[in-house]
Amino acid sequence: MMTTAARLPPFQRFLDAHSEDVLRYLVASVGRHDADDAFQETFISALRAYPRLPAGSNLRGWVLAIAHRKAIDIHRARGRNPVPVAEIHDGPQRSPPAASPAGDGDHWQRVRALPARQREVLTLRYAADLTHAEIATALHCTEEAARRAAADGLRNLRKELTDVAATA
Repeated sequence: MMTTAARLPPFQRFLDAHSEDVLRYLVASVGRHDADDAFQETFISALRAYPRLPAGSNLRGWVLAIAHRKAIDIHRARGRNPVPVAEIHDGPQRSPPAASPAGDGDHWQRVRALPARQREVLTLRYAADLTHAEIATALHCTEEAARRAAADGLRNLRKELTDVAATA
């Protein structure tokens, strides 16, 4: 009887086949600065779980789902990081100002500023080139919910770009 791991390609071949997609997704999702660390963590997790993966699994979807969870971890960690300020006031605490929109050419930075579900769906759709059905599987939602989040995210991006153009 053949083992499950024997039916999967060798891990190095799997890594070579999917590393570009994973890195492209992570750069779009978390930015260039954090993408390298997330990339390494993604493939370390994949390496640990690879021998237990059922034969016939969608390897690309599986590794992008791992990358997605690593990106979420980074976004959560950013939320816990202190925000640098120019000076400290003794008065009541105020929330930090909202980040200003990026330069006209950095659309991925605008995507990273979207609400979590919209950001996740658009990044998986356009950086990882997943279908709405694959996105639904990766995010544990329905295909309709993935389509709705994509439409809402694109609408928000268009509105922001229209507002930026109007003020210029």
